Amino acid sequence: MAQHVAQPTTTAPALPAKLPIGAIVPWAVFFGILMLVLLYFVGAEQGATSAVSGEDIHEWLHDGRHLLGFPCH
Repeated sequence: MAQHVAQPTTTAPALPAKLPIGAIVPWAVFFGILMLVLLYFVGAEQGATSAVSGEDIHEWLHDGRHLLGFPCH
């Protein structure tokens, strides 16, 4: 009976693909603006700075305000 021994192979280490900065910037700007809009609705959408009339948005985001430490009462 013959015994087979696996021979080690040499392979080049895998290098991460380079992502150009020009591909990241538009997405970073988009998500930055999206986060600012979300922060406005959670933190400031009530009272004198309200962009939407009524209490609907306030009530929908009420628990999130308290969770993030925004006072609303």
